[in-house]
Amino acid sequence: MSNRRQSGSVRLRRTLLRRGWGLGLLLACSLGIARGSAVAQGPPPAPAPTHERVAVLADGGQQTVEGRIVVEAADGGMLLESADERYHVLQPASIVSRERIAGAVAAESPRDLGRRLIAELPAGFDVHLTKHYVICFDTTRDYAKWCGSLFERLYDTFGNFWRQAGFELEDPAQPLVVVIFSDRREYEALAIRDVGSAADRISGYYNLMSNRVASYDLTGTAGLPRARGATAGRLANEILARPEAAGLVSTLIHEATHQMAFNCGMHRRLAPIPVWVSEGIATVFEAPDLRTSSGWRGIGTVNRPRLDRFRDSFRPGDLEPLMLDDDRFRKADTSVDAYAGAWALTWFLMETRKQQFVRYLQSLSTKLPLSADSREQRLRDFTAAFGETPAEIEERLLRHMARFERRRP
Repeated sequence: MSNRRQSGSVRLRRTLLRRGWGLGLLLACSLGIARGSAVAQGPPPAPAPTHERVAVLADGGQQTVEGRIVVEAADGGMLLESADERYHVLQPASIVSRERIAGAVAAESPRDLGRRLIAELPAGFDVHLTKHYVICFDTTRDYAKWCGSLFERLYDTFGNFWRQAGFELEDPAQPLVVVIFSDRREYEALAIRDVGSAADRISGYYNLMSNRVASYDLTGTAGLPRARGATAGRLANEILARPEAAGLVSTLIHEATHQMAFNCGMHRRLAPIPVWVSEGIATVFEAPDLRTSSGWRGIGTVNRPRLDRFRDSFRPGDLEPLMLDDDRFRKADTSVDAYAGAWALTWFLMETRKQQFVRYLQSLSTKLPLSADSREQRLRDFTAAFGETPAEIEERLLRHMARFERRRP
């Protein structure tokens, strides 16, 4: 095996492992990338994507995968996106045959997509369809409906906010998929394959490879009654009356915000989006408002838990490493502080430099999947958009956040 191919393999593997935005936004890390795969270098791909039907060896047999080639490695390995927008990493040694498909692979109807998805899930799942979501669940339909209404509110609010800010988003090409398990045990059986040891510490996540949000019936946690048979209205009132309500709403909105950002043209999946950007946007949107019937009113509410954590943990000089290096988001002892810093910076930029922040997001939206940015490139991107260094921004950020210290929670 040549050194060139070894370095390509390491680069691709490390890129995949790096794309795991903290605990909430996880990439499946055990993808089995072929040793020796090297990402093809060169100009961006042509506008017309290549669609193929690929026969591969898997689980002792042969399977066929159809979809759009996102990235092709120098030795024939590839990242392929199927019609349901799931990413597949195909090792060159497993590929039996390849056939070009004329035109794009036809997408399924939402109902057909839901039927196929529940056939892949454990017995007992059903489907709830909303205008923009396919929700697969094996808990109560009322809980699925409550979640669906929360997601639809986010969908409208997210799109309206960014379009008014000057970022013309795209409508997702397919319905957004959410899987809700009836209890934590069933959820963790799936989550441990995607997020590993973090499965027992998180109650929901967005998976970049499957493009799905997974969670479980949060009304079963911490002694909160399941309320089976209750109406949707009674269930909502019961959820929002509990002390845990703020965390439940925040989790669902946070993960669904990630899903929105990666499906509307703001971010590309597996592109080198700084973690502070992705998590910052999610933490800005996640702030609940339990005075409303859904538990969430939309953007505009100060995220008080993140603000308090920021005030307690942030030290002068912390901003630049937070922006240029994602490690703090992946370490258990620094991740909560990093999320608070990401919220504070994003909130500050959206309040005081919204047009510049939009231009910055637009520049990030052109980043290609599996490409890589150095710390130097991240710094250039940031200073080009804002005309200030992180140190200069940090000084203004601290002054801005001090305004909130005297406000009541």
